[in-house]
Amino acid sequence: MSYLPTMIPPLRSAFRFCFTLGIGIALLLPAAAQQAGEPETREAVIQAERDRKAESLQPDTPGKWETVLSRVKDDRILDRLTNGFAGFRVKFGGLAPGAGMALGPEYFRDDLAKGGFVVRAAAQMSFSNARKFDLELTAPRLAGEKLEWNFQAVHHNYPSLDYYGPGPESEKTGRADYRLEDTAIDTTLTFKPVRAVRFGGSAGYLFVNTGPGAEDGIISADRQYSPAVTHGIAAQSNAFRYGAFGQIDYRDNPGGPRSGGSYTVQYNVYRDQDLKRFDFSRLTVDLQQYFPVFNKRRVIALRARTNHSFVAEGQQVPFYLQSVLGGNNDLRGYRPFRFYGDNSLLMNAEWRWEVFSGMDMALFADAGKVFDRHNQFDFHDLESAVGIGMRFNARNNTFIRLDVGFSHEGYQVWFAFGDAFAPALQRTSSSLVIQ
Repeated sequence: MSYLPTMIPPLRSAFRFCFTLGIGIALLLPAAAQQAGEPETREAVIQAERDRKAESLQPDTPGKWETVLSRVKDDRILDRLTNGFAGFRVKFGGLAPGAGMALGPEYFRDDLAKGGFVVRAAAQMSFSNARKFDLELTAPRLAGEKLEWNFQAVHHNYPSLDYYGPGPESEKTGRADYRLEDTAIDTTLTFKPVRAVRFGGSAGYLFVNTGPGAEDGIISADRQYSPAVTHGIAAQSNAFRYGAFGQIDYRDNPGGPRSGGSYTVQYNVYRDQDLKRFDFSRLTVDLQQYFPVFNKRRVIALRARTNHSFVAEGQQVPFYLQSVLGGNNDLRGYRPFRFYGDNSLLMNAEWRWEVFSGMDMALFADAGKVFDRHNQFDFHDLESAVGIGMRFNARNNTFIRLDVGFSHEGYQVWFAFGDAFAPALQRTSSSLVIQ
């Protein structure tokens, strides 16, 4: 017996009921969703979420550092500090790394004789009682602006400078200190045939004296190191220096370069005037290049520098005239004056970018070493450091730098003035880094 004829009418009725119910639900759900305020599409959901977050947003409150930096920029505080009044202004920095914050009065005039004569005189003291007094006279426009004459006299008095022993094998644990007093007098004549080219000669005389360091808790260098190891630690001698130099400098702004380059070569001869055992000569090469990226708001800055001393048989380079690495301008992850040596090699690279007008940031990498023999002039056994820094600018020149450098010996924080790579002619002062 077949039940199919009897089941067809009930199935038809059930099908009609389900179909009608489904259509009713499909028609009622969108209306119910709209009545409940629910979005119909994904875009509507996203927009509704944005509207909800916008209602809960609070005004942005600048942090303390951002407020300070904005105030420095907007009020042109750096410009006011460096402009001075009637030739008088405050002089910041300029002392040896590790000597502490230094400042003092400076008198500067570059408008005398209608710009034909420049005079500068300054006196500075740091919180560690380190002192520097210097006088500089310049005639920049002789012979139709083809010649420049310069005279400088400077006196340093450092109660304590670090010394770790000579050569690349010196240890961090060998730290000692010594007192340094020197007075140097230099005169320089520069020939400027075209705008970017300078060359000339210079001569100077050095009076020097060293003694026991004054820092508590650190052994004095003359007790830690013998005269056989550290030449000149027991007896110092005055020196006469003369030499020649040449420079090609086409940087767009020497005080804060963003493009161009500077290439300097110097050769100097030192003659011991008293003890007759510290005669030597030195070749210095300093190469710098700046690569702007896009509109000069980002800069790749590169520097390579080397010093080579040439010593006759029976002569030495006194330790206070050796090349030095470790400080705010070279190996920034090491303590001041960490490495002393007759010869040195240094390389620096920085990636600089402008945060806003008046302030740049920088990532940097440093590498270098001191070495005893000229055949060790290579890229082996380099000391290295990396770090990050800030640069504050006044009139497009780097005024203040704050760098933090890291190395395998720890980290160092540097608060310094002026551009990190600023090339300077080697004068007669005791160490290349404290001119």
